[in-house]
Parts: sequence; C-alpha cells; structure tokens
Amino acid sequence: MLLGIIAGLTTCALWGLTFVAPRAIAPFTAWDLAIARYGIFGSACLLLMIDRRFRPTGIAPSRLLVGLLLGGAGYVGYFVSAAFAVQLAGAAVPPVIIGTMPVFLATIANFRDRSAPWRALVMPLTMIVIGVAIVNVATIGVVDLAATASIMLGVLASSVALVIWIIYGLVNAAVMRSPDAPDGLQWTGLQGVGAAIGSLLLLPLASFDLTDTISGSEVLRFVGWALVMGLAGSWLATWFWVVASRRLPLALAAQLIVAETVFGFAYGFMFEERLPSSAETIGATMQLVGVCMATAAFNKPRSSNQSLPCLDESAHSRVAR
Repeated sequence: MLLGIIAGLTTCALWGLTFVAPRAIAPFTAWDLAIARYGIFGSACLLLMIDRRFRPTGIAPSRLLVGLLLGGAGYVGYFVSAAFAVQLAGAAVPPVIIGTMPVFLATIANFRDRSAPWRALVMPLTMIVIGVAIVNVATIGVVDLAATASIMLGVLASSVALVIWIIYGLVNAAVMRSPDAPDGLQWTGLQGVGAAIGSLLLLPLASFDLTDTISGSEVLRFVGWALVMGLAGSWLATWFWVVASRRLPLALAAQLIVAETVFGFAYGFMFEERLPSSAETIGATMQLVGVCMATAAFNKPRSSNQSLPCLDESAHSRVAR
C-alpha cells in the first residue's frame, strides 16, 4: 500500500506541471508546447508498440476510434484550455477550478446511481464554491480593468478544461468498467497516438516566426519542457497511476487525485517566486477540504457488501490521462 500511495502522489506531482509549463517556455506558446508534448507522447507510444505487449490488439474498431478521439480531444483539448487559463489568470485560479473535477464526476455519478445521500454533499460543495469565490474575488480585486478581463477569460478557459475532463472521465470510465475492458497500458498507448494526431491540427498555430528572434537557451528550455511533459507528464504519469490503482483500494486512489491541485499551486507560486496571499490560502484550503469531504461522502457504502460504482469511475477516469 505504501508503494501505491507513493506512485499515486508521484502521478499527481507530474500532472501538476501542467499549471506551470506554459509560462516556463516563453517566448514559445501553449500551441507550440502542445504540439511538441503530444508529438513526443505519441512517438513514445508507437516505439513501445514494437513490443507486442503494448499493442492495442483485440480491440473492436469502434473502441479503437473512441480511444483515438479521447486522446485527441481529451488530451489536446484539456491541455490547451488549461495552458491558456494559466497564461491568462496566473497560478491560483486554474488549479482551484480544475481541481474540483473529482467532485463533479462523483456528483454526476450520484445523480445516476444514488450512491450517497445528498445531505452529505451540501457542506463540501458549499465550501468548494466559497473557496473558488474567495480566490477569484481576491485576485480580481487587486488588478486593473484590463487585467480583470484577462482573469475572467482565464476562468472561462479553466471551466472549459474542467468540462472536457468530466466528459473524458465519464467516457473513459465506461470503457474501463466494461466486461471486455482493454489493458491499461495498451489503452494509454492508443490514446497517446490519438493525442499525437490531434496535435497535428495545431501545426498552423505554431510559432514559426520565432526562428530569428529566439536564443539557443530558449530553444533548449522549450525542448526540455516538451520532453518532461511528453514523457513524464503524460506517459510516465499514466504508468504510475496504473501502479497506484492496482495496489490501492479504489476509494483511496480516487482521493489522491486531490494532490494534483496542491502540486499545481506549489509549482505556480514557486515559478512566481512568491507566497500565496491570505485569501488564496484560505480559498484554496476551503476548496481542498471540500473536495476531501465530498470524496469521503462517497466512501461510505450503504451496506457492508456493497461497493460504490462512482468510486470506480472517479479512479479509473484518470487511468489514461
């Protein structure tokens, strides 16, 4: 179990890099990073498929298409939305909004399965809403009108990223919970190929005009971040999550996702070389406590021999991230 916990926290630490990488590669853009990251991710998956164990064999053609679409729309769509959210709104707002994803998935599952009493969710969801409001109001209150407009666009981009991952999580969970669910690493490889194909659609948006204005150190920094995000932030993070989900109870594995928000905050404030303000600390703490409370509400089975389907969805929805 200790190894599983370490693997799960490592996954969240790698996922949290998404909240700082777009600003670390300037003057390159989020489009450039998405193209490079997912191109590397897809190339690594194709190389691994030289080994028969990594090939998505025996998967129905319709499911192959679903896997490719999840990779293209889920990976690329989410990353671009999150990247622009960070560039527009800074380090605090995007992790707070996107970090509510486990709760929204659990809530949607509860509408369908009635796995937890709604009265158990009122307090945590209220804390989440108040926490998000505190961070946003505090951030917007100290900037001028032009910056306020940028932050509001960042909030919108964060919300788009949240919706993309909710849809991705629900579809991916349905596949992973099916009787003929594909192997986790094979499914990840298929989505990696889909992500690489999706990134090709962004090529017209690449910064080809930077060739005469960038320095060698900036190029090296960009290549380094692209390798980190493609190999560590995508493929390696998925492998660690497979280890965690195999060694931990699903309820515990699902709750570890909350750590992604913590790492996202830490990386963002380290990049900005500052400590969080009082409002950011209070708002983020309320949001994290709310997420933990909401997840805990789904950790109480209605009978001793009954498991919670929503926990399967919450944990498995991130297996192929």
